[in-house]
This record gives sequence, structure tokens and C-alpha cells, in this order.
Amino acid sequence: MQQLPISEKVELIRQAIAAKPDGILEALATEYHVPVQTVVECLPADGLTRIDGQHFVAVLTDIAQWGDITFICHSKDAIVEFCGPLPEGKIGHGMYNLQGGRSGLSGHLRPENCKAIFLVRRPFMGMKTLSVQFFNADGETIFKIYVGRDEKRALKSDQVERFERLAALSANAAGNA
Repeated sequence: MQQLPISEKVELIRQAIAAKPDGILEALATEYHVPVQTVVECLPADGLTRIDGQHFVAVLTDIAQWGDITFICHSKDAIVEFCGPLPEGKIGHGMYNLQGGRSGLSGHLRPENCKAIFLVRRPFMGMKTLSVQFFNADGETIFKIYVGRDEKRALKSDQVERFERLAALSANAAGNA
């Protein structure tokens, strides 16, 4: 697969997604030797909203108001998940510093490395999911944030509204650019 032209890889990825819409995107990226962003861009268009990476801080600031979410870092060696609120952050020393303290999510992010953000609507493991996925210049995932679920495993309606509002705002901004 590595030797195929990218146009052929994209067509094969689209076919694979159509056959198994809730498959693991990272597995397709590995199989076809492409960045994860290439796989995300193969998802049906009605399931994607793209936001320029320059809006990294604004998007995270909005998500910090959503309540409990699932924050995921997925690499070839580990899938790390944190469930809880995304803490507010602030810029300092060139980093976006998450203010989670000792008991919550904390860390230091490089906003300038984010080149694209995708709001993704797709099934995963038989369930509807909504996620905000952040990508670097190489098209690799920095991290993902998933809309939270209630005690019945349904997507939290208030977060769905916030997710869709973020999508609408970014679509309007893109239309006015």
C-alpha cells in the first residue's frame, strides 16, 4: 500500500470507511501509510467541520465550559483517556497551560503547532460520537476531545448544542473570510 499514489489511497480509505463507518481511524492511517488527518478528511463531508488551527485557544476556551468530556491522546503505543472537565488555560512562556492542578487534567500545549481542528460526527463502536480533533502540520493527531455521555450513555444534550454552535460559528467565520 505504501507505493500507491495518494489519490488511490484516499479512494481505498473512503471505501473502507463506507464498509465499516465505525472503524478505528488510526488503524486505517497505519494500513495506508498516511497521516490520520488524511483519513479524517475521507469521512463523509456532512460529518466534518474544519477550523483553522489558529483558533486553538478559542476552541479550548469554549470546551472548558462544557463540563465533563473525554480527552484522548492516541499514539501507536498507547491510548490515554481522561474523563472530567477540561480546565481553563492561559498562555505563558509560549505554551497554553491547562490549569487543572493536581487532581484534574493539566499540562502544557503548544498552540502554534496546531494547524487544523476538525469537528467530527461519526459512529464508533456502534454509537454516535462527536469529537473535536486537533492536528499538527504533519497531519498527525495532537489530541481529541469527545462530547460527554450521561448515565444512560447518551450524548449530553447541552454539549451537543455547544458542539453544533462551535461548528456553526466556524462555518460562518469561514464564509466571511
